[in-house]
Amino acid sequence: MIRIALSAALALSACAAGPSTPALKVVGDRLFIDASVNGAPVEALLDSAAEVSLADRAWAEKIGLAVSGAETAKGSGGAQEVAFAEGVRVETLGVSLDGLTIAVLDLSDLSTRLVGRPVRFIMGRELFDRERVSLDIDRGIIAVASRAMTPAGVALPLTSERGIETFSVRVDGREVMAEFDLGNGSDILIGERFARSLGLLETPDALPRRKGGGVGGEIERKVVRLASLAIAGRTFHDVEAAVDNLENAGDLNIGVRYLRHFLVTADFAQRTIWLAPR
Repeated sequence: MIRIALSAALALSACAAGPSTPALKVVGDRLFIDASVNGAPVEALLDSAAEVSLADRAWAEKIGLAVSGAETAKGSGGAQEVAFAEGVRVETLGVSLDGLTIAVLDLSDLSTRLVGRPVRFIMGRELFDRERVSLDIDRGIIAVASRAMTPAGVALPLTSERGIETFSVRVDGREVMAEFDLGNGSDILIGERFARSLGLLETPDALPRRKGGGVGGEIERKVVRLASLAIAGRTFHDVEAAVDNLENAGDLNIGVRYLRHFLVTADFAQRTIWLAPR
């Protein structure tokens, strides 16, 4: 079973796009990059919390990927059957990722319900495992960064939990490990057990509810409010969070909505992210 969840300036490498042709396409709180899969060009949804990259089944068949096997993937919306393609080459940001095994599944529901545009490929954590990647989300810049330079911002150690990289934040004054999830383009997610420990579920029937869920389908979640959320020295107040009651839920999941307040550099191989408040 696999978990898919998809100075004051950034020290970007020379391959960073100029301001007129940004390499990072920001649509709401969703991030897209140009890529190719076995030579076929594709606009890829970026998801640092996806354990493997994913291709839409119909598109994979169209470009001739050899698909085999079957597995159950757990996403933020529940379980979904997937197959696999092996020996895949993905090129993006001037990097060639060879010999990948990617998951192949129907992404039409996710495309229609969450993204509002066709999603044919999701670029997972393999890029972040291989390279140091810097992002300025609001300026639409993403690039591979040199490991010879120290990135701007607060250095936060990464800890892997259930195949997802987590970093330390504080919720209502309490330290907790949060999933670093550039594929989350909606609410902060809070695990039901952690929400209960904070006393946020004492009157569950009175809480508002909101539809959500990603790979695996649509689900309805309770919505709670965090008095404070402190990330890398910056504190946000009165923060909405959707309660994740799936068995594989982490304590907290932080996506683009809050990460875009920072210049972000991620280096999974060196077990660190750097966040510089904008």
